[in-house]
Amino acid sequence: MTWKLASKPPHDFFLSLDINEYFDHEHHTELIFDKGYLRPVWVGDRDVLLTIHFNGDVLKPEFLISSSESLTEIEKETANRSLRRILGTDLDLSPLYKQASDDPVLGPMLTEYYGFKRISRSNFFEDAMNRIIQTQISHKPTARKMVYKVREAYGARLPFGQDTIASWPRPIDFMGADPVTMKQYGLSERKGEYLVGLAHEIVSGSLNLDELEQMNPVDFYDKVTSIRGIGPTTAQDLMHMRSRTDGFFPSKFDKGEEKGLRRWIILSYGEDPNTTSEERFQELITNWNGFEASAIEFLFLNWVLTERMNK
Repeated sequence: MTWKLASKPPHDFFLSLDINEYFDHEHHTELIFDKGYLRPVWVGDRDVLLTIHFNGDVLKPEFLISSSESLTEIEKETANRSLRRILGTDLDLSPLYKQASDDPVLGPMLTEYYGFKRISRSNFFEDAMNRIIQTQISHKPTARKMVYKVREAYGARLPFGQDTIASWPRPIDFMGADPVTMKQYGLSERKGEYLVGLAHEIVSGSLNLDELEQMNPVDFYDKVTSIRGIGPTTAQDLMHMRSRTDGFFPSKFDKGEEKGLRRWIILSYGEDPNTTSEERFQELITNWNGFEASAIEFLFLNWVLTERMNK
């Protein structure tokens, strides 16, 4: 069966293919333009593999979704909720283009990468699982393969041609899992403990995925940094992957130096991160107001493409 999913314009899905971090072990971004973007999603108690094609129209963006299985209307809507988060179809960036058009840093990027939106995963648990496993692993193909091995071990196997693609496990799939056994997938015992602990918090109800999605950025950051295994950097990245455009950049001084995204942003505006006051920082990003999570992705895309050109 097939159906269409519209996105709020402008949206150029193909720009997101330049960022490898958005995609997983089974994806070959150079093939997505023609063959589509494969994505397993949860629909109720089962998992389905969907193929997603973009119509290429930045001003009237639409995705054609295909499934080899029949879905009920309820299952289709459940799949669409995941797809809207993954693809960013509900993110309305049109106000950002107006308010930041004259911004010396962001303005030119909005013009050059018109329609760009980030790719996410279908929920906080998938994003967190992905980040926990990949943290501190510099060789990203290896890191993505480790994530996939965990998916194979705890998720469903979905038929794809003569092969299968592993779905993303649900939190309940980790109930009873032994962190020690995860060493065979390349994880340290501690990372295994983080995954199992996070799954237990969600299953027990102490961590609600819907509430996390709706929290304002500061509350989200405070809540997520209290989770074992999720530090400030990962918490901030997870904040920016939600179906929201807003975010914030907490100051992180270490040995007299500003660190993290705030440092990068200040340097982009040609100022000294170590002496920039909070008031001055907010002045620098005043055009980002309400769109901090989306704005930083434009800087990231620009950095990726600049690095690629310099190689």
